[in-house]
Amino acid sequence: MCRNIRTLFNFDPPATEQEIRDASLQFVRKLSGFNAPSKQNTEAFNRAVDEVSAAARTLIESLVTSAQPKDRQVEYVRAKARSALRFKSAGQSPLR
Repeated sequence: MCRNIRTLFNFDPPATEQEIRDASLQFVRKLSGFNAPSKQNTEAFNRAVDEVSAAARTLIESLVTSAQPKDRQVEYVRAKARSALRFKSAGQSPLR
């Protein structure tokens, strides 16, 4: 579930509100164990997502670095290549 949480700091262009919210949602899902909360837990779940999003935005805006911002497209291509290697080797049986 948390594999969808990506690094959001020091990118050009900066992380969007939607990216921060998506990461926050994944985080709350992991902590709660709910993919979709029950009606009784919906309010608490949504409030937690809002609070984590706000904390994440504050963190991202507060961090400083001397490193050059990473290019989103370059990082995307690298991630796809790593994934292809991982799943290519994971699909092969060690008994072959």
